[in-house]
Amino acid sequence: MNWRLSHRFDVRALPLADRHYNRQKIGSPQFVPPGRCVVLLSENADALWVTSYPFAEYVKHAWAGAWVCSLFRNESKTLSSDLIREAVAITRHEFDCPPLGMITFVDETKTRKRRGRLSPPGKCYFDAGFRRAICPNHMIEVDDCAACNSRTKGGLVALQMLPVDMPEAMEPYNAQADFFAGVAA
Repeated sequence: MNWRLSHRFDVRALPLADRHYNRQKIGSPQFVPPGRCVVLLSENADALWVTSYPFAEYVKHAWAGAWVCSLFRNESKTLSSDLIREAVAITRHEFDCPPLGMITFVDETKTRKRRGRLSPPGKCYFDAGFRRAICPNHMIEVDDCAACNSRTKGGLVALQMLPVDMPEAMEPYNAQADFFAGVAA
């Protein structure tokens, strides 16, 4: 197990959050969108994951109701795909899985190519079991629909892991002790 439960104000996680490409306000003590969430931090604070679970009525993308991986940064030696699968399993432990599963958005202009090889944006997500997102609005592909092309209206690549493809639920390491340690602090 690589993850420990954390929280949206964890000062140990802040440097990782600040180095993530989608960070809007570097240095802000909170790095998680409003609403329900699961924040995971590796023991050495060299990997960070945030699952946001926004209420569907406040979502502007096509996959309203899905969990959203809103932040993933891995500076550890552990394979990113292994960390992603564990994070999804822990999220399943914390929340009931929505029908649309989990979604993540990748800005292909801000991700780097690995070792000079051409690979799809979000390769570590593909390796973990994500696929190009399915449009929840149409039964057939519609040319002028961004979601039908696995993209947001803003052009981000949308990747999805459906519940059937998810790993079994897993309790995070030392979850209860971490929670009570935070209460006592």
